[in-house]
Amino acid sequence: MTTPLPRVAVLASGRGSNLAALIEARERGELPVEFVLVGSDKADAGALRLAEAANIPTLALDPRGYPDRRAFDLDLFARIAASGAEWLVLAGFMRILDGEALMPWVGRMINIHPSLLPKYRGLHTHRRALEAGDHEHGASVHFVTAELDGGPVIAQARLAIAAGDDENQLAQRLLPLEHRLLPAVLGLLASKRLQWDGHAPRFDGQPLLTPLMLSDEGLLPAE
Repeated sequence: MTTPLPRVAVLASGRGSNLAALIEARERGELPVEFVLVGSDKADAGALRLAEAANIPTLALDPRGYPDRRAFDLDLFARIAASGAEWLVLAGFMRILDGEALMPWVGRMINIHPSLLPKYRGLHTHRRALEAGDHEHGASVHFVTAELDGGPVIAQARLAIAAGDDENQLAQRLLPLEHRLLPAVLGLLASKRLQWDGHAPRFDGQPLLTPLMLSDEGLLPAE
């Protein structure tokens, strides 16, 4: 009997480039998951069009139709649960989530963030790295908790900041690394090499004390 594939929902607010990377990894046979839903807070999000083209069910909810953020989030998470999703991936979902609403998903929800967390939580990460004079920038995938961009970091991709980089150039050079990083982390979850023990992540049965690093060979423990 064939083992069912892990069921994954994705939330995105924009064009969906990280979603596209996930779908492409699945189509190449590198990501053994089933995408059961792509949701957005914007009906015109490009991510929804990508999902439709890939025959993935979609959901668009307008936050303006709810009395407050918590009401929106409770309805959103109820619909995600109804899809049968076991994992939830935030791939450019540009909303701060209500801590109580997301609690049932802690340990089952990951987010990709364009900085080397804990640096630069929130917005404008590329600009802030440049303004700080950093020599290195990157992206992080972390488990989502009630703390904004504050859950345990699973893995990171690092990028040297080049002389003359501006905010847009840095963002564009980082994107290909993001597009490798997120599918790689989701693949570890799908294979159960990466797990949540109720309090923190574990990798290959051991506590993950420092983030895994993206290399040419994939995700490897930091040296």
